[in-house]
Amino acid sequence: MSEQLNIEKSAKDYENKTPQEILELALNNFKNIAISFSGAEDVVLIDMAKKISNDFRVFSLDTGRLHPETYQFIEEVRKTYNIPIEVFFANRDATEKLVKEKGLFSFYRDGHKECCDARKVDPLKRALNTVDAWITGQRKDQSPGTRANVPVIQKDPTFGTGNLVKFNPIANWTSKQVWDYIRENNVPYNKLHEKGFVSIGCEPCTKPVLPGQHEREGRWWWEDATKKECGLHAGNVKR
Repeated sequence: MSEQLNIEKSAKDYENKTPQEILELALNNFKNIAISFSGAEDVVLIDMAKKISNDFRVFSLDTGRLHPETYQFIEEVRKTYNIPIEVFFANRDATEKLVKEKGLFSFYRDGHKECCDARKVDPLKRALNTVDAWITGQRKDQSPGTRANVPVIQKDPTFGTGNLVKFNPIANWTSKQVWDYIRENNVPYNKLHEKGFVSIGCEPCTKPVLPGQHEREGRWWWEDATKKECGLHAGNVKR
Protein backbone atom coordinates (compact mmCIF):
# COMPACT_ATOMS: atom_id res chain seq x y z
CA MET A 1 0.00 0.00 0.00
CA SER A 2 1.10 3.57 -0.65
CA GLU A 3 1.98 5.28 2.60
CA GLN A 4 2.05 8.71 0.97
CA LEU A 5 -1.49 8.89 -0.41
CA ASN A 6 -3.92 10.82 1.79
CA ILE A 7 -7.25 9.33 0.78
CA GLU A 8 -9.56 12.07 2.00
CA LYS A 9 -7.41 14.86 0.53
CA SER A 10 -6.94 13.00 -2.75
CA ALA A 11 -10.69 12.34 -3.03
CA LYS A 12 -11.33 16.06 -2.70
CA ASP A 13 -8.45 17.11 -4.98
CA TYR A 14 -9.44 14.62 -7.69
CA GLU A 15 -13.21 14.98 -7.37
CA ASN A 16 -13.48 16.70 -10.76
CA LYS A 17 -10.42 15.20 -12.48
CA THR A 18 -10.66 13.06 -15.59
CA PRO A 19 -10.84 9.27 -15.29
CA GLN A 20 -7.37 9.07 -16.83
CA GLU A 21 -5.93 11.38 -14.16
CA ILE A 22 -7.57 9.34 -11.39
CA LEU A 23 -6.28 6.11 -12.92
CA GLU A 24 -2.78 7.55 -13.20
CA LEU A 25 -2.87 8.46 -9.50
CA ALA A 26 -4.03 4.93 -8.66
CA LEU A 27 -1.47 3.13 -10.82
CA ASN A 28 1.40 5.35 -9.69
CA ASN A 29 0.66 4.87 -6.01
CA PHE A 30 -0.24 1.18 -5.86
CA LYS A 31 1.73 -1.64 -7.41
CA ASN A 32 -0.61 -4.36 -6.17
CA ILE A 33 -3.81 -3.02 -7.71
CA ALA A 34 -6.55 -4.66 -9.79
CA ILE A 35 -9.43 -3.63 -12.01
CA SER A 36 -12.68 -5.43 -11.26
CA PHE A 37 -14.07 -6.40 -14.66
CA SER A 38 -17.55 -7.43 -15.74
CA GLY A 39 -19.14 -4.76 -17.91
CA ALA A 40 -18.74 -1.92 -20.38
CA GLU A 41 -17.49 0.58 -17.81
CA ASP A 42 -14.75 -1.79 -16.68
CA VAL A 43 -13.41 -2.36 -20.19
CA VAL A 44 -13.22 1.40 -20.68
CA LEU A 45 -11.03 1.46 -17.56
CA ILE A 46 -8.87 -1.38 -18.88
CA ASP A 47 -8.44 0.46 -22.17
CA MET A 48 -7.46 3.67 -20.36
CA ALA A 49 -5.15 1.87 -17.93
CA LYS A 50 -3.29 0.07 -20.72
CA LYS A 51 -2.39 3.47 -22.16
CA ILE A 52 -0.84 4.45 -18.82
CA SER A 53 0.82 1.27 -17.52
CA ASN A 54 1.03 -2.50 -17.83
CA ASP A 55 1.50 -2.89 -14.10
CA PHE A 56 -2.00 -3.80 -12.96
CA ARG A 57 -4.16 -6.88 -12.59
CA VAL A 58 -7.64 -7.64 -13.86
CA PHE A 59 -10.06 -9.99 -12.15
CA SER A 60 -13.60 -11.15 -12.88
CA LEU A 61 -16.18 -13.14 -10.93
CA ASP A 62 -17.79 -16.24 -12.41
CA THR A 63 -21.04 -16.85 -10.57
CA GLY A 64 -21.83 -19.93 -12.63
CA ARG A 65 -25.00 -18.20 -13.85
CA LEU A 66 -23.60 -15.76 -16.43
CA HIS A 67 -24.96 -15.41 -19.97
CA PRO A 68 -23.00 -17.24 -22.71
CA GLU A 69 -22.32 -13.84 -24.27
CA THR A 70 -20.63 -12.70 -21.06
CA TYR A 71 -18.17 -15.59 -21.11
CA GLN A 72 -17.40 -14.78 -24.76
CA PHE A 73 -16.92 -11.14 -23.80
CA ILE A 74 -14.41 -12.01 -21.06
CA GLU A 75 -12.37 -14.01 -23.57
CA GLU A 76 -12.56 -11.24 -26.16
CA VAL A 77 -11.20 -8.71 -23.66
CA ARG A 78 -8.38 -11.07 -22.67
CA LYS A 79 -7.31 -11.45 -26.29
CA THR A 80 -7.81 -7.81 -27.31
CA TYR A 81 -5.61 -6.42 -24.54
CA ASN A 82 -3.31 -9.42 -24.22
CA ILE A 83 -3.83 -9.55 -20.46
CA PRO A 84 -4.43 -12.43 -18.08
CA ILE A 85 -7.87 -12.20 -16.47
CA GLU A 86 -8.02 -13.81 -13.04
CA VAL A 87 -11.41 -15.50 -12.72
CA PHE A 88 -12.68 -16.17 -9.20
CA PHE A 89 -15.45 -18.75 -8.95
CA ALA A 90 -18.50 -19.02 -6.72
CA ASN A 91 -18.11 -20.60 -3.28
CA ARG A 92 -18.69 -24.26 -4.06
CA ASP A 93 -19.85 -25.43 -0.63
CA ALA A 94 -22.23 -22.53 -0.03
CA THR A 95 -23.67 -22.74 -3.54
CA GLU A 96 -24.21 -26.49 -3.37
CA LYS A 97 -25.89 -26.13 0.04
CA LEU A 98 -28.18 -23.33 -1.17
CA VAL A 99 -29.23 -25.19 -4.32
CA LYS A 100 -29.81 -28.43 -2.40
CA GLU A 101 -31.98 -26.75 0.23
CA LYS A 102 -33.83 -24.15 -1.83
CA GLY A 103 -33.39 -25.01 -5.50
CA LEU A 104 -31.89 -22.99 -8.33
CA PHE A 105 -34.24 -20.00 -8.23
CA SER A 106 -34.79 -19.24 -4.53
CA PHE A 107 -33.89 -15.58 -5.11
CA TYR A 108 -37.24 -14.90 -6.78
CA ARG A 109 -38.90 -15.84 -3.49
CA ASP A 110 -36.33 -14.95 -0.83
CA GLY A 111 -34.47 -12.04 -2.43
CA HIS A 112 -31.09 -12.05 -4.12
CA LYS A 113 -28.78 -11.54 -1.14
CA GLU A 114 -28.25 -15.18 -0.15
CA CYS A 115 -27.40 -16.27 -3.68
CA CYS A 116 -25.20 -13.22 -4.35
CA ASP A 117 -23.30 -13.81 -1.10
CA ALA A 118 -22.28 -17.29 -2.24
CA ARG A 119 -21.77 -16.58 -5.92
CA LYS A 120 -20.38 -13.02 -5.92
CA VAL A 121 -19.43 -11.69 -2.49
CA ASP A 122 -17.36 -14.70 -1.43
CA PRO A 123 -15.22 -14.74 -4.60
CA LEU A 124 -14.84 -10.95 -4.41
CA LYS A 125 -13.52 -11.24 -0.86
CA ARG A 126 -10.98 -13.77 -2.04
CA ALA A 127 -9.95 -11.52 -4.92
CA LEU A 128 -9.60 -8.44 -2.71
CA ASN A 129 -7.56 -10.33 -0.12
CA THR A 130 -4.77 -10.35 -2.72
CA VAL A 131 -4.62 -6.59 -3.45
CA ASP A 132 -3.96 -3.26 -1.72
CA ALA A 133 -6.36 -1.30 -3.93
CA TRP A 134 -9.02 -1.95 -6.54
CA ILE A 135 -10.60 -0.03 -9.39
CA THR A 136 -14.31 -0.20 -10.19
CA GLY A 137 -16.58 1.07 -12.94
CA GLN A 138 -19.24 2.48 -10.63
CA ARG A 139 -21.10 5.56 -11.89
CA LYS A 140 -23.24 7.86 -9.75
CA ASP A 141 -26.13 7.76 -12.22
CA GLN A 142 -26.19 3.95 -12.43
CA SER A 143 -28.40 3.69 -9.38
CA PRO A 144 -29.75 6.93 -7.92
CA GLY A 145 -30.90 5.07 -4.82
CA THR A 146 -27.49 3.60 -3.91
CA ARG A 147 -24.68 5.18 -5.96
CA ALA A 148 -25.50 8.89 -6.14
CA ASN A 149 -22.75 9.80 -3.67
CA VAL A 150 -19.98 7.48 -4.85
CA PRO A 151 -16.62 9.29 -4.43
CA VAL A 152 -13.81 8.92 -6.96
CA ILE A 153 -11.45 7.66 -4.22
CA GLN A 154 -12.36 6.10 -0.88
CA LYS A 155 -11.34 3.70 1.83
CA ASP A 156 -13.38 0.61 1.03
CA PRO A 157 -16.39 0.68 3.38
CA THR A 158 -17.16 -3.02 3.06
CA PHE A 159 -14.07 -5.10 2.34
CA GLY A 160 -10.54 -5.33 3.67
CA THR A 161 -9.34 -4.46 7.16
CA GLY A 162 -9.71 -0.70 6.85
CA ASN A 163 -6.73 -0.09 4.58
CA LEU A 164 -8.13 -1.27 1.24
CA VAL A 165 -8.43 1.64 -1.17
CA LYS A 166 -11.18 1.80 -3.78
CA PHE A 167 -10.96 3.94 -6.90
CA ASN A 168 -14.08 4.83 -8.92
CA PRO A 169 -12.54 6.82 -11.80
CA ILE A 170 -15.71 7.21 -13.87
CA ALA A 171 -18.03 7.97 -10.95
CA ASN A 172 -18.96 11.29 -12.56
CA TRP A 173 -19.47 9.94 -16.08
CA THR A 174 -22.81 9.25 -17.71
CA SER A 175 -23.71 6.16 -19.71
CA LYS A 176 -23.44 8.30 -22.85
CA GLN A 177 -19.84 9.21 -22.03
CA VAL A 178 -18.99 5.53 -21.52
CA TRP A 179 -20.49 4.56 -24.87
CA ASP A 180 -18.95 7.53 -26.68
CA TYR A 181 -15.55 6.31 -25.44
CA ILE A 182 -16.30 2.72 -26.49
CA ARG A 183 -17.22 3.77 -30.02
CA GLU A 184 -14.40 6.29 -30.42
CA ASN A 185 -11.73 3.86 -29.20
CA ASN A 186 -13.13 0.63 -30.68
CA VAL A 187 -13.42 -0.96 -27.25
CA PRO A 188 -15.00 -4.46 -27.13
CA TYR A 189 -18.39 -4.81 -25.45
CA ASN A 190 -20.84 -7.52 -24.45
CA LYS A 191 -23.05 -8.38 -27.43
CA LEU A 192 -26.09 -8.47 -25.12
CA HIS A 193 -26.04 -4.67 -25.31
CA GLU A 194 -27.27 -5.05 -28.89
CA LYS A 195 -30.34 -6.91 -27.56
CA GLY A 196 -31.60 -4.24 -25.18
CA PHE A 197 -29.55 -5.21 -22.12
CA VAL A 198 -27.94 -2.23 -20.40
CA SER A 199 -26.86 -3.38 -16.94
CA ILE A 200 -25.82 -7.03 -17.23
CA GLY A 201 -25.56 -9.49 -14.36
CA CYS A 202 -26.49 -13.15 -14.00
CA GLU A 203 -28.80 -14.65 -16.61
CA PRO A 204 -31.81 -15.36 -14.30
CA CYS A 205 -31.58 -11.89 -12.72
CA THR A 206 -31.13 -9.67 -15.77
CA LYS A 207 -33.51 -8.64 -18.50
CA PRO A 208 -33.54 -6.01 -21.26
CA VAL A 209 -34.98 -2.60 -20.43
CA LEU A 210 -37.51 -0.67 -22.45
CA PRO A 211 -36.94 2.84 -23.83
CA GLY A 212 -37.26 5.31 -20.98
CA GLN A 213 -36.56 2.79 -18.23
CA HIS A 214 -33.55 3.29 -15.99
CA GLU A 215 -30.70 0.87 -16.73
CA ARG A 216 -30.88 -0.82 -13.30
CA GLU A 217 -34.56 -1.65 -13.76
CA GLY A 218 -33.41 -4.72 -15.65
CA ARG A 219 -31.63 -6.07 -12.55
CA TRP A 220 -33.59 -7.95 -9.83
CA TRP A 221 -36.74 -6.39 -11.25
CA TRP A 222 -38.92 -8.17 -8.68
CA GLU A 223 -37.31 -6.29 -5.76
CA ASP A 224 -37.45 -2.80 -4.25
CA ALA A 225 -35.33 -0.40 -6.33
CA THR A 226 -33.54 0.87 -3.20
CA LYS A 227 -32.03 -2.58 -2.60
CA LYS A 228 -30.43 -3.15 -5.99
CA GLU A 229 -26.87 -3.85 -4.89
CA CYS A 230 -25.53 -7.39 -5.07
CA GLY A 231 -23.10 -7.01 -2.17
CA LEU A 232 -20.05 -6.02 -4.20
CA HIS A 233 -20.79 -2.39 -3.37
CA ALA A 234 -22.97 -2.96 -0.33
CA GLY A 235 -21.39 0.03 1.39
CA ASN A 236 -23.47 2.22 -0.90
CA VAL A 237 -26.73 1.09 0.69
CA LYS A 238 -27.85 3.25 3.61
CA ARG A 239 -28.89 1.26 6.61
